[in-house]
Amino acid sequence: MTEINWEEPFCAEGANCFRIGTDTSGNAYIALAGAEDTYLTDTREALRTLIQDIKAGKADHLL
Repeated sequence: MTEINWEEPFCAEGANCFRIGTDTSGNAYIALAGAEDTYLTDTREALRTLIQDIKAGKADHLL
């Protein structure tokens, strides 16, 4: 079983909280706070690209 090191939750107003985690094998994880046993996983590079694209406004149409 992989040990995931979860960061503190990122929360918006209300109860919309996400957690980001990593493991020692270079994988990254995103989950809802409180539901960390159900997560999305990919490489750390994929997570880095996702965050950079969001910061660049490439997901603004979803808001």
